[in-house]
Amino acid sequence: MSKKKTTEPVGCLAVLLKLVGIDLGRIPTDKTLPFHLRDNFLSPAELSFYHVLLQSIRGEYTVCSKVNLSDVFFVSRPNENQGYRNKIDRKHVDFLLCDSKTMQPLLGIELDDASHAKKKRQERDQFVDQVFAAAGLPILHVPATRGYNVSELSEIIRSSLQSKKTVPRTPRVLNGERFCPKCQIPMVQRIASKGMKKGQSFWGCANYPECRETVWGDDSSAV
Repeated sequence: MSKKKTTEPVGCLAVLLKLVGIDLGRIPTDKTLPFHLRDNFLSPAELSFYHVLLQSIRGEYTVCSKVNLSDVFFVSRPNENQGYRNKIDRKHVDFLLCDSKTMQPLLGIELDDASHAKKKRQERDQFVDQVFAAAGLPILHVPATRGYNVSELSEIIRSSLQSKKTVPRTPRVLNGERFCPKCQIPMVQRIASKGMKKGQSFWGCANYPECRETVWGDDSSAV
């Protein structure tokens, strides 16, 4: 007498995936996944500059490397500007100096090697520079060399940090509607759910949490 073959219930997602050729029962285990640790996260030139950079900032800032631009910047009105979002999605900045307490980005640093002399790379660099300028975040280009002057680099970084633009924090009011001073889009009225101002009304940017601009009550100045 043959035994009746039993099968486990299959979820709707599994059924849909099978229709497009994906069988959940055939997903490889961790031991067979084709992933390996890269040995060249930083190139020799980037690693050399990284250590010089640490000496130059003397522990005043936190250094992040190979940061995706979409982790630093956001696109206002994303439904209308999806193309711009796509243009930064696969681009990164070599190094990013951040405030050690808040991790707020302060300065982008690009290490320019011989590849930056190519026309396509120059076009890419020009666009990245425009992105940083539009967001009011300075970017510094450092030519890649075999040696660096720590004191000179420190002074250049300090000068670049001083060039950081301050975004005006006074919201524009038009026909009774407040516009975010940072994103220039209409703000949304909300009620604080916690903190010392719990229960109070305030205006917040519709791009929250990417933008945290707020205006409390009927005040016309952002805090």
